[in-house]
Amino acid sequence: MSTPSVSPIDLARLRRSCADCSLAQLCLPAGIDRGDLGRLDELVKKRRPVARGDRLYRAGDPLGAVFVASEGSFKTVVVSESGEEHVLGFHLPGELFGLDAVGTGRHRCEAVALEDARVCELPFASLAQVAGQLPSLQRQLLRVMGQSADRDHDLVEVLSRRQACERIALFLQGLSDRYRRIGQPGEEFSLPMSREEIGRHLGLALETVSRGFSRLHEDGIIEVRGRRVRILDPQALRAQTQGCEADMARARARGGRA
Repeated sequence: MSTPSVSPIDLARLRRSCADCSLAQLCLPAGIDRGDLGRLDELVKKRRPVARGDRLYRAGDPLGAVFVASEGSFKTVVVSESGEEHVLGFHLPGELFGLDAVGTGRHRCEAVALEDARVCELPFASLAQVAGQLPSLQRQLLRVMGQSADRDHDLVEVLSRRQACERIALFLQGLSDRYRRIGQPGEEFSLPMSREEIGRHLGLALETVSRGFSRLHEDGIIEVRGRRVRILDPQALRAQTQGCEADMARARARGGRA
């Protein structure tokens, strides 16, 4: 009796069959037979454009699907009764989001497109069923959920820092690492979010964020042109994440001697 043929996952074929989607975060490292590859392709319910400012889901909506942007980026936010927006996180192309509803079955925030985007919708019930039958997909899904938890932990660490420059440096360092993780350059990238949105994420005023970027630029650590950021001195940026108080004290001392 012949056995089913098994081959390493063919990324070129996957991208052709899921032309508007990025499932690499879910199925990259696995060996998978051709039939299962077809099941993954069939799992994607919708591949659709999303205009800048459009919402995929709102707080209180039931969990129907999780999402992967193949193009464009998203932010997840909560809005207070007074209408004040707090940005919980940013989601780059290839990153799975919508997992906030897994525990309760309802979303605790809303997801908003930061720019014109294309998104794949993966029905959660079907995804969980297929993952239960494909150990490689299950491992990848758990890995991606772990990365989401890591980002939540990173945000707690950022908000625990007293100095604004530390928060900004940690944010840029984390964004650089995430761009590398999805296969894009980590030393030079375009910010899909505004300075104001960064402030709402980091708990800082817009003016503080702008001054922080300007200072890193003037110190030769980064180069900033509009939303384009180039990291010139990764070691110095990493040092900034460890604390700015000593750095500022040295700057004051130099100023006093001048």
